Amino acid sequence: MRYQRKIGAAMAGLFLLLGVCHATDTETLPKGILKLDGRDAPPLVLEDMDGKTWDIGKARGRWVFVHFWASWCGPCRREMPTIQAIYPEFDPSILEIVLINTAESEDIVFSFLAAVAPDINPLMDADGLVTERWQPRGLPATYFVDPDGKLQYLALGGRPWDTPDYLTFIRKTIAK
Repeated sequence: MRYQRKIGAAMAGLFLLLGVCHATDTETLPKGILKLDGRDAPPLVLEDMDGKTWDIGKARGRWVFVHFWASWCGPCRREMPTIQAIYPEFDPSILEIVLINTAESEDIVFSFLAAVAPDINPLMDADGLVTERWQPRGLPATYFVDPDGKLQYLALGGRPWDTPDYLTFIRKTIAK
């Protein structure tokens, strides 16, 4: 039984490595950013705190910054002000920044974001099923979905999005 678990874990790791491609020598990525294999983004249809439905399928033609987070997550708490700082920098018709709260109440989310990211209306994954479908390897996790709906990059852990390396990465990415 233990042997089967080890084999299963090794196979899962192998498939993960096959899905994550290393950057080419000509592409230097900031710390914590991984190049993905370009597979289709999983479905993502959620409501924001105002009850308005958002569907990633309707975001075709623009890049989407899909960010999974929770208020209890320390790295998420430190990262959120940097996302707020870059939010007005990008035209949503070119790069849409989408925050997905994972299984917390609207009261908790509202209280937290009012202090650190008041301009961003998050999507609410109340039952956690969308997060489960996307399978982030922990929180926070940010996916960059290209205009064709393909997963291109994954940022693991909290990133200082408002620093020059990350801003340059985002600008170059959405210019492709």
